[in-house]
Amino acid sequence: MNIAVLIGAILMGLSLGLLGSGGSILTVPVLVYLAGEPEKQAIAESLIIVAMVAAVGAWCNMRKQNTDIALALRFGIPSMFAAVAGAWASQFVSGAVQLLVFSIVMLTAAIFMLRGSKKEEVGQDTSAPGASALKGIISGSGVGAMAGFVGVGGGFLIVPVLLNVMKIRLSMAVGTSLMIICMQSVAAALKYQHQFAAVDVTINWPLVLVVGGVAILGVLAGGKLGQSLPQAAIKKGFAFLLLAIGLFTAVDAGMSFLRTMA
Repeated sequence: MNIAVLIGAILMGLSLGLLGSGGSILTVPVLVYLAGEPEKQAIAESLIIVAMVAAVGAWCNMRKQNTDIALALRFGIPSMFAAVAGAWASQFVSGAVQLLVFSIVMLTAAIFMLRGSKKEEVGQDTSAPGASALKGIISGSGVGAMAGFVGVGGGFLIVPVLLNVMKIRLSMAVGTSLMIICMQSVAAALKYQHQFAAVDVTINWPLVLVVGGVAILGVLAGGKLGQSLPQAAIKKGFAFLLLAIGLFTAVDAGMSFLRTMA
C-alpha cells in the first residue's frame, strides 16, 4: 500500500472530523492520483468509502441526538433516487468527463468554504411548510445526482440547505447531512456495482477497506482535535488545498479529454 494513499486517507478523515463536511471530496483525487485507480472505478470506490465514513459519523451523531431522522428520510430518499440516476448517466460519458465535472464541484466547494457562512441563530421558517418540503426535495435530488455522477458526498451543499431552508441548528444539520450522504452514497455505489458487472469491472476491495478504515480513524481523531484548534484557520487552509487540487484535476482531466477527441 502506497504511503501517500494512507496520508491522503488520514487527511480526508481529519478534515471531516475537524470541519464536519468537505473532506470526502478528497477521496476521488486520492484514489486516482495516489492509488492509480481508473477514473470510473475510483468514483465508484469513493462512494463506498464515503458511505463507510458517513455511516460512522451519522451513528456518532445519532447517539448524541444530533440527527433529525424524519428530515433525513424526506431529504435523503429523493437524493437516493437521484444518485442512482447520476450513476446511470455516467455510463454515457468518459471517465475524463466525469473527472472534469468533479473538478468543477471541487472548485465550487473551495469557494463555498472561503466565502464562509453567516453565524446566525436559526429561527422559524417563515415560508409555507409545503414550500420548504419542495425545496428540500429539489435540493436533495440535485445533490444526489451530483454525488452519483462524480462520487462526492456533497455535505458542503447539504448542510447550508438544512440550515437555511429547513431551519435547524448547525450540530443537527451536520448529523442529518451525514445520514443523507450515507443513504445516497450506498444507492449510487450499488448502481455502479450493477453496471460494472455487465462490463467485467471489479471494485478494489482491499484498497477501499484500508482507505475507508484509515479515514474513519482520522474522523474520530479530528473530532477530538477540533475542540482545541481554530476552525476558521483550518477551514481556510483546507479551502486553498481544494482549490489547488481542483485546478490540477481540471487541467489533467481537460487534457485527457482533448486527447480522446484528437
